[in-house]
Amino acid sequence: MKHFKGSVLVTIAGIIFAFLWGLQKHSGHAFLCVFIVLFLSILEVTLSFDNAVVNAMKLEKMTEKWQHRFVTWGILIAVFGMRFLFPVIVVAIFAGLHVSSVVDLALNNVEQYAHYLSQCHAPLVTFGGAFLFMLFLSYFCHEEKELHWITKIEEPLQKLHMVKSTEVLVTLLLVTAVRFFVPESIQNPVFFAGVSGVILYLLIDGVSNALERIAEQKASLTGGVAKLGFVGFIYLELIDASFSLDGVLGAFAISKDIILITIGLAIGAMFVRSLTLYMVELKTLKQYVFLEHGAHWAIGFLSLIMFYSTMHEVPEVVTGSTGLIIVGWAFFDSLKYNKKHREIEQKQIVEN
Repeated sequence: MKHFKGSVLVTIAGIIFAFLWGLQKHSGHAFLCVFIVLFLSILEVTLSFDNAVVNAMKLEKMTEKWQHRFVTWGILIAVFGMRFLFPVIVVAIFAGLHVSSVVDLALNNVEQYAHYLSQCHAPLVTFGGAFLFMLFLSYFCHEEKELHWITKIEEPLQKLHMVKSTEVLVTLLLVTAVRFFVPESIQNPVFFAGVSGVILYLLIDGVSNALERIAEQKASLTGGVAKLGFVGFIYLELIDASFSLDGVLGAFAISKDIILITIGLAIGAMFVRSLTLYMVELKTLKQYVFLEHGAHWAIGFLSLIMFYSTMHEVPEVVTGSTGLIIVGWAFFDSLKYNKKHREIEQKQIVEN
């Protein structure tokens, strides 16, 4: 339970603050504020469970120092940066307002703030959708991928690596298609946001892979294990940011209070980080071999849902349950796979 101590403390502090905030700003509804915070935190964990699996993949390759910073520095970036400051900056850009004015709106005129944020919805989710779809395709189109979960689909997907930059081409085609289905007034911002998501993924992934190869070369000379630091940390933060976009926007369907939203999502984000470290310590991804596959399929569906949400509203329960069902399916198939291989090994031992 050591990995979850921080999450429990953040939860207690968040509940207390939400209660006090409710007494001050929502007279007579302090317990309702606490309920909203807890509901949002559960929603965040549900939406981000596949995010935890992907984080664990990358975190295994990072030094202990940067693993620790992922929880300390990372949670500050995730909470204050992505759950509060980033939406404020986006609203300021799209509404042509000063950041301080938007902060004032967020705290004192939540209806107006929510209105401005809803106008930014399509470009924001297109950016996140493009980034996540690149992550999805890059995993399944990887030349060195050996194990397949849904073989009939994953084997043909892997063969796409023979066509150079397939991931970029397919994602840009999707972004272009989305552009023509949104209102004309936001077509250019949507397209620009999608292209920006692709470019940012290519930049971060390229630098990360280059540094990973350098680390592996150094490790082979010293006999150590290759570990990543700052770039791996940035890579994880960008993945978290892409996941959080849909949750931040969807949270306004539950509450218009930016403080309650930030507290709820902060508690959820902390538990996701604790869960990530827990999986790394237990080497969960090695024990349950299809979890990576399930997480990336969930990411693929999430990105498509984000693209679709530029045109039609998608209930949060659909977004959250889709990821949980896919990852759960992958988990149970991993158990079957492990059982089958144990039986084969036992049979070989008996025969020998």
